[in-house]
Amino acid sequence: MSHTELTPTGSTNNPAQISSKGPDEKNGFPVDTTSHSISPSQFCSEEEIPEGVCGCCGALRPRYKRLVDNIFPEDPEDGLVKTNMEKLTFYALSAPEKLDRIGAYLSERLIRDVGRHRYGYVCIAMEALDQLLMACHCQSINLFVESFLKMVAKLLESEKPNLQILGTNSFVKFANIEEDTPSYHRSYDFFVSRFSEMCHSSHDDLEIKTKIRMSGIKGLQGVVRKTVNDELQANIWDPQHMDKIVPSLLFNLQHVEEAESRSPSPLQAPEKEKENPAELAERCLRELLGRAAFGNIKNAIKPVLIHLDNHSLWEPKVFAIRCFKIIMYSIQPQHSHLVIQQLLSHLDANSRSAATVRAGIVEVLSEAAVIAATGSVGPTVLEMFNTLLRQLRLSIDYALTGSYDGALSLGTKIIKEHEERMFQEAVIKTIGSFASTLPTYQRSEVILFIMSKVPLPSLHHAMDSGRAGENRNRLTQIMLLKSLLQVSTGFQCSNMMSALPSNFLDRLLSTALMEDAEIRLFVLEILISFIDRHGNRHKFSTISTLSDISILKLKVDKCSRQDTVFMKKHSQQLYRHIYLSCKEETNIQKHYEALYGLLALISIELANEEVVVDLIRLVLAVQDVAQVNEENLPVYNRCALYALGAAYLNLISQLTTVPAFCQHIHEVIETRKKEAPYMLPEDVFVERPRLSQNLDGVVIEFLFRQSKISEVLGGSGYNSDRLCLPYIPQLTDEDRLSKRKSIGETISLQVEVESRNSPEKEERVPAEEITYETLKKAIVDSVAVEEQERERRRQVVEKFQKAPFEEIAAHCGARASLLQSRLNQIFEITIRPPPSPSGTITAAYGQPQNHSIPVYEMKFPDL
Repeated sequence: MSHTELTPTGSTNNPAQISSKGPDEKNGFPVDTTSHSISPSQFCSEEEIPEGVCGCCGALRPRYKRLVDNIFPEDPEDGLVKTNMEKLTFYALSAPEKLDRIGAYLSERLIRDVGRHRYGYVCIAMEALDQLLMACHCQSINLFVESFLKMVAKLLESEKPNLQILGTNSFVKFANIEEDTPSYHRSYDFFVSRFSEMCHSSHDDLEIKTKIRMSGIKGLQGVVRKTVNDELQANIWDPQHMDKIVPSLLFNLQHVEEAESRSPSPLQAPEKEKENPAELAERCLRELLGRAAFGNIKNAIKPVLIHLDNHSLWEPKVFAIRCFKIIMYSIQPQHSHLVIQQLLSHLDANSRSAATVRAGIVEVLSEAAVIAATGSVGPTVLEMFNTLLRQLRLSIDYALTGSYDGALSLGTKIIKEHEERMFQEAVIKTIGSFASTLPTYQRSEVILFIMSKVPLPSLHHAMDSGRAGENRNRLTQIMLLKSLLQVSTGFQCSNMMSALPSNFLDRLLSTALMEDAEIRLFVLEILISFIDRHGNRHKFSTISTLSDISILKLKVDKCSRQDTVFMKKHSQQLYRHIYLSCKEETNIQKHYEALYGLLALISIELANEEVVVDLIRLVLAVQDVAQVNEENLPVYNRCALYALGAAYLNLISQLTTVPAFCQHIHEVIETRKKEAPYMLPEDVFVERPRLSQNLDGVVIEFLFRQSKISEVLGGSGYNSDRLCLPYIPQLTDEDRLSKRKSIGETISLQVEVESRNSPEKEERVPAEEITYETLKKAIVDSVAVEEQERERRRQVVEKFQKAPFEEIAAHCGARASLLQSRLNQIFEITIRPPPSPSGTITAAYGQPQNHSIPVYEMKFPDL
């Protein structure tokens, strides 16, 4: 059989010239019905035809190869032969088992054309592959995909930018196809690496560099879409992949300014925006994080932290904050606390980094925490505050020692104190901003948690001294109180018992007696923040004697039952600390303004008739302090106390609206304006105070008289008996704990016993008619009495534990003598015979002596 007999009529060796012009067709190809030559296909299948035979005659090539060859034109500029492409597609759909061989053959042709630099045919081959992928979804597509990915990889390996972009576009189209069958062995490691490399392109031509980078971003986006939702695919969330994908996106995201500056004119701005790698990278990053499950958040966030570390992007903070805003708004709300935990761990890991780096991390943490609070923060609330407070203490140590190791040595990095101070302020700001977003119950827990961290002086706790005479504990106290002030600002709680529980108030007020003026001021401001529930504090920022307080537009509400219980339990404790704070020599104008604000807010928020009476007594006692001057206060402090009393009594007189009370206060103020202006706030609390050098000769007309006030208020229904009693602070062992010599020397166990048994504490209340309100008040009072009794027992136990032996012995001796005298009286009464009806007789020494007469001898009167 000759070679010509094996060739169909009109056939040619050029595969591109095969046509279907015959009168009859079989499987889409021409058949010469007049020829009776024998074809090898009659004895074997097309796939079994020897390659040597196929090489000599195109008609003997396998059918899929002929179909593939027919889609290529003679001139590549003519593009894909659409009719032949339709035939190839139909064949692939009709015989899906041939799809893998079609892919392998196309791959072979593409690799050959790439090697021969026939890029036109390369584009035609990729277009054909794309169409086949879009059309075929059979079970055999997996083998075809392998050939496709092989061809894409070949294009991406090329140094030609156009081929890289062509391969990327084909891969993106493939990524958008939903496959019907899973793949168990497909790997995308090469594509992740190559696309990440393209994202960092440094091509000389700016336009080509932009296109390559955008192609790399699109490729990574395609990989994510293809693998993220398929558990059988390669796990794209593995650290080996995330460490390449996330930094590549961040690298393009941080060049947003450079990309924006390239737009040459406003008309081309929209087009340039579409070609901006930064915006594309942001969209891809948002999509990646939005698809992250609970267990994958850590692997996605860790590369971000490492990238910011490696490129020193914490110090400017702008880019870092932007990145984490993208992260927090992209992830699912219930995963927010995982990001917060990652940031906290990173802050701990960088505890010895520069203060500027730590401050940047804290700023980012602040922004992220505020966003997370709107979703779910979970159990990380106290963890976050604990980490921040720990970093605050470390920063204080660094600032005191001057190094991260606690001692200076060769090679030790010198710490700048102003940078550490900046970091401390950033931590305090973060604590406040995060706490402001928390609900009330969590905020209360945070307040108690911070207060528990404040170091307090005690008899057994020595205060450690730091470098240059600074006290580490003092700095810690100041920073923690600043943090507490940030948290308490804007705190709204209807029940003062829950806002200021006993354990918190005790610790807070114990710091109010310290010698440090700054600490005392913080305590006063914290108390003001808690008590002010109607936003009145700014109206008392300056001390003055207004003739009409209605211009202040105060928001006054009736004192609730819970507030009444709170004041019954803690009022004497508050009054005592206010009184002792007024006697401090180191007070400045801010202290007196805070004291005035505290008194005013108590009068507005927590006052009933009993509280008003006690506050007036307290202010009159402060006036006596300035007048008697047992503390040897400076002239300014005495004038300030006079002015403070005048301002408060002017306010409370107008709040009580008792005309006679208002008249008396007004008369004294007018007298001071004429003859003693240095006793009014308008002359004292100014930049240059106008003071008097001689305050010893203050006449009674300049003073507010307690007798007069008790008289006018008693006529209006106030307790005049209580008003007549001078205020005496209840001194406790707390003064000894504060280590204040001026107070500690005046304290003894006997003083406290006497103060507890003073008439002020045992005042009798007139009998009331038993009503429903009376019964309710009795129940509340019983609870308060039980609390006071429990507190008294605790104090007694504490005294016997901490007081010196001499004091305890003296106290017990006094108690023993008192007990013996009582026993003697009892024995005398029991042993003494009953009185006789007949009267008494006088014994020796002129003492009356009673005689006992038998009952039967007694004379009883007649009925």
